[in-house]
Amino acid sequence: MASRSALIALLVVVSSVAAASAATFTVGDSSGWTLGNVNYDNWASGKTFAAGDQLVFNFATGAHDVVVVDKSGYDSCSTSNAANTIQTGPATVTLTSGTHYYICGITGHCGAGMKLTVTVGSGSGSSPSTPPTPAGSTPATPSAPAPAGTGTPGSASVRLTAGPALAVAAAALLVKLALF
Repeated sequence: MASRSALIALLVVVSSVAAASAATFTVGDSSGWTLGNVNYDNWASGKTFAAGDQLVFNFATGAHDVVVVDKSGYDSCSTSNAANTIQTGPATVTLTSGTHYYICGITGHCGAGMKLTVTVGSGSGSSPSTPPTPAGSTPATPSAPAPAGTGTPGSASVRLTAGPALAVAAAALLVKLALF
């Protein structure tokens, strides 16, 4: 009975590793999703995004929104062919592979710079940036995972180097052991 409890505990740990393999990025770091001094494409340029990672758009409901558009909508700041509009802040978006375009649909906001392009790789193993330094962001090193640039004091998201494939292999091993 004790070995079964140990296997269940190990399965919980392995599941947690799989869930923790996704990173969370706060768009604009401490500035959030707002009008101001943030160039969102520059913010994204030092980061590596993977499918399953999350973007958090921090904004006050009613002050801004997040509109998912295509390249044409991004370039022209047009919401006419929007795939989705999120009007309640803060908003969390889970990334999939490909290139994604986000704008603020409030009149004049996109034209003033509230627009973001994110290119997502298909594999896991992306690493979030450390909080920004005066010269920009410094990527985390694989041997020492660093907190994501969430910009919220006291909170961090850590990328573990163990990916979903390791978690699946460990889970399969646990199932085999449990059957004995």
